[in-house]
Amino acid sequence: MSLPPHEFRETLGRFVSGVTVVTAAHDGERRGMTASAFVSVSLTPPLILVSVDRGATMHARLLEVERFGVNVLSTQQRELSRHFAGRPDAGLNVPWMDHEGLPLIGGAVAQLVCRKVEAHEAGDHTLFIGEVEYSRYTDDDPLVYFRGQYHELG
Repeated sequence: MSLPPHEFRETLGRFVSGVTVVTAAHDGERRGMTASAFVSVSLTPPLILVSVDRGATMHARLLEVERFGVNVLSTQQRELSRHFAGRPDAGLNVPWMDHEGLPLIGGAVAQLVCRKVEAHEAGDHTLFIGEVEYSRYTDDDPLVYFRGQYHELG
C-alpha cells in the first residue's frame, strides 16, 4: 500500500529547509521558481541538486538552458518566495542582478551559478545536478520553511 501524498507532504513538512529561488534566462526572459528541494551533492567537484516538478514552467526552462542560478533567500525576502512560488505580485520589484548573463536575486544570503551537468527523472520530478561555477554569500539570516510556514532563525 502506497503512502498518501498528503501524509507524505505533512511528514516532510517537519524537516526544516532553507528557501531558494532557482533562476534561469532563455531568449532574453528572466524566470524564477521557489524551491526548498535543494541540496549539496559534492565538494569536489562542487555539485548541487534541485528537484523540480515536471509540471512546473521552470522544468521546461531548465531542460533548455546550460546554466542556472540558485539564490538562498534572506529573512527580508518572504514576498519574493511567494511571488516565485506561484502567487505573483504584479507590483513587486524583483531585485534582479546579472552574473555573466545569468539572472540572480539581489539581496539573497547566497548565490550560486551552476552549469547543468545531469538531469534525472525521479517520480513526478526531475533532479537537476549543477556544477557550481561561481558563489557569493553574506552573513545575513536565511529564510527557513517549516510545517508549511516561513520562519526566522533564533
